[in-house]
Amino acid sequence: MINEDNLSASGDLFEDDSKHRKTENSGEDLAGSNTKKDPDEWTTGDEPMTGAQKSYLKTLSDEAKEEFDENLTKAEASKKIDELQHKTGRGL
Repeated sequence: MINEDNLSASGDLFEDDSKHRKTENSGEDLAGSNTKKDPDEWTTGDEPMTGAQKSYLKTLSDEAKEEFDENLTKAEASKKIDELQHKTGRGL
């Protein structure tokens, strides 16, 4: 079962199940995959961001020369991380 406690710093969800792995050559998810869930749908998305999110978001904020907000929720932090990854070119 996938839950929000298994988040990486960016908020991606992972499940160790071969049917959810990407195909080797195409890079596309296999049918039925649900390895990434929208942060707005997380049941714990309104909890404070995790330590890993906080650390990574601080690094990204510094690189992007943006103000760091330490009071974001898990879901808000995940979205901000995605935004700053695109802005800085990190993690892509």
